[in-house]
Amino acid sequence: MSIRIGIMGYGNLGRGIECAIKQNEDMELTAVFTRRAPESVSILTEGVKVYPADQILDHKDEVDVLILCGGSATDLPVQTPEYAKHFHVVDSFDTHAKIPQHFAAVDASAQEGGKVAVISCGWDPGMFSLNRLYAGAILPMGQDYTFWGKGVSQGHSDAIRRVEGVVDAKQYTIPVDEALTAVRSGSNPALTTRQKHLRECFVVAAEGADKTKIEHEIKTMPNYFADYDTIVHFISKEELDRDHSGIPHGGFVIRSGKTGWEGENTHIIEYSLKLDSNPEFTASVIAAYARAAYRMGQEGAKGCKTVFDIPPAYLSAMSGEELRAHLL
Repeated sequence: MSIRIGIMGYGNLGRGIECAIKQNEDMELTAVFTRRAPESVSILTEGVKVYPADQILDHKDEVDVLILCGGSATDLPVQTPEYAKHFHVVDSFDTHAKIPQHFAAVDASAQEGGKVAVISCGWDPGMFSLNRLYAGAILPMGQDYTFWGKGVSQGHSDAIRRVEGVVDAKQYTIPVDEALTAVRSGSNPALTTRQKHLRECFVVAAEGADKTKIEHEIKTMPNYFADYDTIVHFISKEELDRDHSGIPHGGFVIRSGKTGWEGENTHIIEYSLKLDSNPEFTASVIAAYARAAYRMGQEGAKGCKTVFDIPPAYLSAMSGEELRAHLL
């Protein structure tokens, strides 16, 4: 029997989820829910209906796992606890500092509803989190380093677009090569925020706008650019659409550690991603964890889970016998 998936929210991530479902033979899309007018949302899967978000509980019996595709700032802190009472759910909540608070709220709801809720799925948090855990457990005498990019930061791009006089913008987060080289050498350098990442901005300014003022506001913006070396390029809307239409991303998790009686031997563990599409890769991770949520629910589990709590075998469509025969 296929795992019946519902999607809440149909933006870049929701469309990525739909594509991921197509690539997993044990899953099927059964419903899409949106806050927009349903007739304005055109999906790829034939025969699947789009419903208003406020009708979601009318379709409880059609969905085994509901995937929540809203934003971490305002959508998921409300939606995930709300829907975890009624569905097995998976979200991609990625505000790292607020994950403990989000977990507590979602766990209370999922426990009340007897459902499984998997939060913070994607690549960071998500796959990078797992690699930090594995590497730290294996090399307890060591240091973690996480680098993001080169890739588009959707949050930082949005922050630039809110500056007066900006029509559109894309911002790329870029690891500093010298910092990466130092980390890979095993020297365990102490690196500041500025030393690890560069921020490069491509900005379309309104006609007559004060570009010097815009650049100053960007470079001094607290919590976004003030702590980084930032480069600002002013380009035309045509150039932005032509050269910066994609949403690539990626990064590196590196653990540099020592073994031996006196720590005489150095080891480097490195996990890296190079992604053409940030939302599509995130969606593919979420789909695997939707399978895990369904399986755990079938076994009677309930409550909130993170990637740390889920056995790797639950992510795969293969049976235990197949995994042992082909992957172990």
